[in-house]
Amino acid sequence: MIQTYIPGSSVVHRMRAAAKLALFALLAVTLAAYPHDAASIGVALAGVCALYLVAGIPFATMVVEVWRLRWLILILGIGLWVFVSPLIAWINTTRVVALVLLATLLTVTTRMESLLGVLHRLLTPLGRFGIDPRTVSMTIALALTMVPTVARFSTEVRDAASARGIRLRIRWIVPLLVRTLRHADDVGDALAARGLV
Repeated sequence: MIQTYIPGSSVVHRMRAAAKLALFALLAVTLAAYPHDAASIGVALAGVCALYLVAGIPFATMVVEVWRLRWLILILGIGLWVFVSPLIAWINTTRVVALVLLATLLTVTTRMESLLGVLHRLLTPLGRFGIDPRTVSMTIALALTMVPTVARFSTEVRDAASARGIRLRIRWIVPLLVRTLRHADDVGDALAARGLV
């Protein structure tokens, strides 16, 4: 299991995993559903950034997370700017960044075993319908951790190419896919060794 947890003693770290998951889910739904304007979405993003400060997460960590989203920001922002409007581009791109930062904050302030335990308890009723709650909770946890992991792989591939004086351009996707698939194999082997698949 990928562990993105950053140890700390902040109020966010000390919250029970179930309460934190419920709070973050509520914040995410509100952020996604609220009809934002140019100002309110900026306030929402500032609020998410403030949560990082409350959690004692270094400012550099948040900057790195935003930097990892740079291609998503560019593609989504430019696409909406060109095909819809600058206002919609600002609102929706900022909303996506805020949601990803919120999900990242959850994973860096919550131990994965605690998050898995909460998800397993929440999904236990699905067992009546033949759905294995352990498998579903594991899938959700892996999805939460894979976004920052693949983003880190992307950064490492580009940095390695730059160090060798190579301009990858679109070809950077190939080594990124290789690393991601190799990582997926390693995770699969680890899960199989623990009897989880």
